[in-house]
Amino acid sequence: MTDTGNDIEQLRDLAAALFEAGVAAADPRLALEKTFEENPLAPLQEGRYLVIALGKASGAMAQTCLKALPEGTDFECLVITNYENDAPIEGATCFAAGHPVPDENGLKAGKAIMDLLATTTPEDRVIVLISGGGSALVPAPLPGLSLDDKIGVNKLLLAHGYAIQEMNLVRQSLSQLKGGGLSQLAAPAPVQSYILSDVVGDDLSVIASGPTNPPLGSKKDALALFEAKGLVDQLPPSVKAALEADGGEAEIDFSNTTNLLIGSNRLSLDAILESLPMGWRGLILDDLLEGDVEEIAPQLLEAARNAPEEQKTVYIWGGETTVTLKGDGKGGRNQELALRFAAANEANPIEGDWVFLSGGTDGRDGPTDSAGGLVDAATLHRIRQTGERPQALLANNDSYKALELAGDHLMIGATGTNVADIQICLVDKDK
Repeated sequence: MTDTGNDIEQLRDLAAALFEAGVAAADPRLALEKTFEENPLAPLQEGRYLVIALGKASGAMAQTCLKALPEGTDFECLVITNYENDAPIEGATCFAAGHPVPDENGLKAGKAIMDLLATTTPEDRVIVLISGGGSALVPAPLPGLSLDDKIGVNKLLLAHGYAIQEMNLVRQSLSQLKGGGLSQLAAPAPVQSYILSDVVGDDLSVIASGPTNPPLGSKKDALALFEAKGLVDQLPPSVKAALEADGGEAEIDFSNTTNLLIGSNRLSLDAILESLPMGWRGLILDDLLEGDVEEIAPQLLEAARNAPEEQKTVYIWGGETTVTLKGDGKGGRNQELALRFAAANEANPIEGDWVFLSGGTDGRDGPTDSAGGLVDAATLHRIRQTGERPQALLANNDSYKALELAGDHLMIGATGTNVADIQICLVDKDK
């Protein structure tokens, strides 16, 4: 079998192009434009449209929504997004805030939302535009909790491999806006939310921690998550007290709220299939991919190893994995998954030419400027040529440095959308 560098470069280019097709399918502008064409916003006899956009795609969603407002209608608009996607929007008050760790600007944004909702009347209409990242971007701690408390909890969750549903249950339990809090504060005004999903299974209570949806559980349930991993004593004292003070929260009335899903990871995976060039066979193996990357990488490799002979095959996955931090290196779940895939292949190689890509559709993986990794059979060799040891870098969760040494970062910049992660493996046995 001939394995030339040119062959691999072509596979790498194709993997990147397919990933970009998946990201393009999650364009929030196109999704909202179609939604408003099918269901136009009605003119108001009295009152205002109050538009609140939060998340990494909030800028594009807000611009599209403002264009769809009936002519002459009074409105106010708040937009909260991450720093990379921040841009001025005519007619809107914009906030840029921290992600994945909340910051003071996010705290100001949360207060601005609550202040605006305090002015609602039955004649107003609240439109909420929700996309991934909204949870960290808009901290609104319960009375008695500080931003430092929220940051401490967030870091604890990220460091110990909690699933996104678990993280959002905790965030909801400590927030005035999450877990339906926004809908409650908006009353008596009706609420219409348009949601771009970044979570596995598209659970609306999880996306941005569900500001317009019922909470995932109680404070007691959230506390149990820390008890299960022996982390209760690492919680800030005020947080521990807040979670222990579960008085059987009253059920929130959502009769004023309607939610509509406008985009998701699965739609992006379908778009990748539709973009395959002639001669390639594509399969979506899992659109609910979850779990720690250390366990997931060998599973994905095994699927790729079983690719049919004399065929060109593209395997596709979508979801949101996790990383358990054991070192103090820099990276993210997609970078580490890609690196672990390459390491697993070295021990149990795929026959034929292959490349593997794991990337975040928002263009950002963890606290880095990389969307993820694009690796091949020579990735670990390129790292060793620099004098570094791939396994040592992995043990320190230093996937960013490892991929940088290999030249295997997936750098696409902030995309303005977010529908979780995409994994693509191309296997070419047609030689």
